[in-house]
Amino acid sequence: MARKAHAKRNANFIKQPDSRRAKGKRKRSTRRYEQDGAEIVELGAHLSHLEVNTKQRRAPQPLKALNSSQKRFISSIRNNCLTFGTGPAGTGKSYCAVSLAAEYLEAGQIEKIILTRPAVEAGEQLGHLPGAVDDKFSVYIDAFRDILNERLGTGAVDYCVRHGRIVAAPLAYMRGKTFNSKTFVVLEEAQNTSVTQMKMFLTRIGEDCKVVINGDTRQSDIKAMNGLADALQRVRGLASVFVHEFERDDIVRSGLVRELIDRYEC
Repeated sequence: MARKAHAKRNANFIKQPDSRRAKGKRKRSTRRYEQDGAEIVELGAHLSHLEVNTKQRRAPQPLKALNSSQKRFISSIRNNCLTFGTGPAGTGKSYCAVSLAAEYLEAGQIEKIILTRPAVEAGEQLGHLPGAVDDKFSVYIDAFRDILNERLGTGAVDYCVRHGRIVAAPLAYMRGKTFNSKTFVVLEEAQNTSVTQMKMFLTRIGEDCKVVINGDTRQSDIKAMNGLADALQRVRGLASVFVHEFERDDIVRSGLVRELIDRYEC
């Protein structure tokens, strides 16, 4: 009897740790951790093709135009391979383009977003900034990141950056690349490109990709003819190319921005 009781106690002792280990495995099958203040849950349910979910607040609705000009701009991006968005700051050029890129990625219509801009602005160059190239260029694409975080959630954006689904790089790094049919490319601050840089960028465009080029020719830091102004003259009348011009009245950032632009441009 004593041996049977001892064996029973041993069996219970062995069984209990196994049960705890099994529970631990079940818990680890759904991994949770915090990043940038958001709880990340890796489970491959919603946004399954991105393989990540986040409880951080995301934009609850699809991209919605704030005025008729934005509506035409968004429509032109959807219906054309190459779209130019020109006009003053605060009209929503960047927000519309990057938000639409995020929408396409989430829907699985594209596989990659490429965000780029010339790494020269107001006399500053990458070599003047501390850190490696990625660290230096991150200063230039913070605005992109804010929009993507709003539209997709921080966790999804972090995942896509780690796995090459969202790529941000200086314009010079576009040389030798081809934008394929599953790519959405946004070039910002195009008024600070040279004619040669713009030609290089435009000749990267492959079949059926989406390319948006945004800028304001009146805000160029290039003393000679800038690449955006030159390209706008060359592309008029080409099929699958649309040029959308925002006006002062299309500014949605704030009434103060409209008044400031009037003071600077009068």
